[in-house]
Amino acid sequence: MRPFIVMEVLERALALERAGRSIIHLEIGEPDFPTPPAIVRSAVDALVRGETHYTDSRGTPELRASIARHHARKYGTPVPEECVMVTMGTSPAMLLVLSLLIEQPGDEIIIGNPGYPCYPNFIRYLKGVPRCVSASESDGFQLKPEAVREAIGPRTRAVIVNSPSNPAGTLIPGDDLAGICSLGIPVISDEIYHGLVYGEREHSALEFTEDAFVLNGFSKLFAMTGWRLGYIIGPARHMRRLQILQQNFFISPNSFVQRGGIAALAGEHPEIAEMKRQYDARRRYLCEELPRLGLSFAVEPKGAFYFFVNASHVEPDSYRFAFDVLDKAGVAVTPGIDFGERGEGYVRISYANSLEAIVEGMRRLGLYLKERM
Repeated sequence: MRPFIVMEVLERALALERAGRSIIHLEIGEPDFPTPPAIVRSAVDALVRGETHYTDSRGTPELRASIARHHARKYGTPVPEECVMVTMGTSPAMLLVLSLLIEQPGDEIIIGNPGYPCYPNFIRYLKGVPRCVSASESDGFQLKPEAVREAIGPRTRAVIVNSPSNPAGTLIPGDDLAGICSLGIPVISDEIYHGLVYGEREHSALEFTEDAFVLNGFSKLFAMTGWRLGYIIGPARHMRRLQILQQNFFISPNSFVQRGGIAALAGEHPEIAEMKRQYDARRRYLCEELPRLGLSFAVEPKGAFYFFVNASHVEPDSYRFAFDVLDKAGVAVTPGIDFGERGEGYVRISYANSLEAIVEGMRRLGLYLKERM
């Protein structure tokens, strides 16, 4: 299993801070906002009431029903409660779904390259094979149906799509997602950044096929990363096997944390609207500033909180570039090689930090680039 390089950048940055350096963190993909108070209160009240015991392995009926209603309301696709399973974050959800689908060593899962670094590691851990499909910058590093079709073979078990994406922050067009969903293989749709979209509409795979596993959670939109709360919406025929896996691997999700999930979906939270407004302001600033620094992107990111920019004209080795920028300029970014060999020469810049910090980071980065050019 390969290192998760963004964490190594973060750990180096934290060591520099302990030594007295000022570091601008543009590497980590974590909301810089607190969880809305109404959600926190719901979990605290549950603790006070003594909700500290096991729940149904699939999650409480109340939360599963809330998730089903939320998905139906947002996307217009009815979801039976029995097709929802609550997990301790979307990473365990991914592990459970891949454990279900990879039945024999050598089974293949199609993924985009570049893409989220943990996908291939999960697949290899289960003795599967990541079938990497190159995604181009001109397509926002999103998979195209024709490329996925060409990659399908006798050992193919599923394809993973991620929109809005990590690392590029781009959305897959509805027609392309529909095309991928029509190819006759299961679709694993990582929708964790849904809701963090600016000026466009995101699509769920369940709008186009019933043979999809939707993975989502509360970490990003509701600023609940430390709560570890996610869910799977899957085909009815697979839910019993997923339940058995959950029972053995994780027993059940945390009881009082699920109360926070119910509160998150129960109504509008003004803090979320303000959080999205600030994200969009940061995004619009970087849309103008990054090209001025010579860091280009072909497709404007309209979701999540990432830019994936080309820095190969400065330094083709993205790992070397990221650690050099960190050591010399005090700006932490993620090397593109973390996201696959197609990401080499690029760096991911996260705007999950204050606008003031981002402006200072761009000032430092500009000085660094001026010295390098």
